[in-house]
Amino acid sequence: MPIQQQERPFDLLNRVIGQQVLVRLKNNVSVRGKITSFDAHMNLVMESAEELNDGELKAKLGTILLRGGNIIFVSPV
Repeated sequence: MPIQQQERPFDLLNRVIGQQVLVRLKNNVSVRGKITSFDAHMNLVMESAEELNDGELKAKLGTILLRGGNIIFVSPV
């Protein structure tokens, strides 16, 4: 059976630059928007960001910086 190489976190982030993603933060806040850049600490810059509450729009945030230490997961939408 061949060994499958797993995707690394930075591979996923590189693949989704410019695409819509859903980000869940430690304080149970969800943010949806387009990732425009990230760094080695997994800090994310997002454009057209929106805060969601139970999947419903709570607030339009615009361009934001999310600190990598607060991120639980990033998922392509």
